Amino acid sequence: MSRQNYIFTSESVSEGHPDKVCDRISDAILDAFLSEEPEARVACETFATTNRVVIGGEVGLSDQNRLATYMERVPDIARACIKDIGYEQDEFHHATCEITNLLHQQSAHIAQGVNASADKDEGAGDQGIMFGYATNETDALMPAPIQFSHAILRRLAEVRKSGAEPLLRPDAKSQISVRYENGKPMGVTSIVLSTQHADESQSSADIRAIVEPYIREVLPEGWITNETEWWVNPTGTFVIGGPDGDAGLTGRKIIVDTYGGAAPHGGGAFSGKDPTKVDRSAAYAARYLAKNVVAAGMAERCTIQLSYAIGVSKPLSIYADTHGTGDVDAAAIEAAIPKVMDLTPRGIRTHLELNKPIYERTAAYGHFGRAPEADGGFSWERTDLVDALKSSV
Repeated sequence: MSRQNYIFTSESVSEGHPDKVCDRISDAILDAFLSEEPEARVACETFATTNRVVIGGEVGLSDQNRLATYMERVPDIARACIKDIGYEQDEFHHATCEITNLLHQQSAHIAQGVNASADKDEGAGDQGIMFGYATNETDALMPAPIQFSHAILRRLAEVRKSGAEPLLRPDAKSQISVRYENGKPMGVTSIVLSTQHADESQSSADIRAIVEPYIREVLPEGWITNETEWWVNPTGTFVIGGPDGDAGLTGRKIIVDTYGGAAPHGGGAFSGKDPTKVDRSAAYAARYLAKNVVAAGMAERCTIQLSYAIGVSKPLSIYADTHGTGDVDAAAIEAAIPKVMDLTPRGIRTHLELNKPIYERTAAYGHFGRAPEADGGFSWERTDLVDALKSSV
């Protein structure tokens, strides 16, 4: 029996965090290539530091002439991302930062393992293990600590961009510690919020006065008590932020992107990778499956693991764990999964409609726990497998 009474902590980082700036640029470039060709191949990494952005990796289109044209667009895509995030600092400004584009054509040796042929299904773009997780402790079937850490920063970004709070700046981090009783989240024991701000004369108390109403707005009623500890800008002044304050790199916030440490992670980052890369697409599929298991009432919590080998189409293994909360045997869930979803790379992309320019929006505030969108964004958050799973166990 798992512990029922404990405190668990997760953190989130804002869209202006240096690593998230890089994730955003990488995913925006991916979307641009997918807009041109749904089968485009992209593995894009971004590095950012003081007034400089470096973009590298591999891309591929069926027409090399079009590839050259799209390469020319890359700096403008990066600048648009930086502008939308809100960076207009002297040492990191969307209009003046130096952008170096080192993208090049995809390796033929990688392509040969992925491309489908007449006698061979399309293979996975790499080996690896991917995890999906769901829990009924929130309406989004996500762990409460990461879900509400994201919610805090999304709300602060909204009021910053709307002009309601003009003294806030893009770089921020949140962290909440949630108290569980009988396995259910009941309150917050501590709140940590560090946010970049405009004026060096602003104290931690000044910043708390700005952000506290919005934090109280997004957390469930009664979760903040007189015993809740507040740590707002605990080091004091935070005016120098973003890539000028600390270098950023694509793919360094994999726990923030997923379950806040409440579930295992296979180790692969998401941003900048097209959906032939199972690091991304199979992690989305695993979340989709776990969420549908919980939505179907088969378990209160569910972890799904998938594993792949480069060039091999079918998963090597499927593992389910309901953490002692299941009304259905985990082995029966494992047997049902391949009946309700084709887990080959192409099968995942087809089922979840992943060959679309839907990725830039995933780059901040989590890839999971978001509402499915009409254009196919966050399709892995749908719960449309519930009936199929129930009839297959």
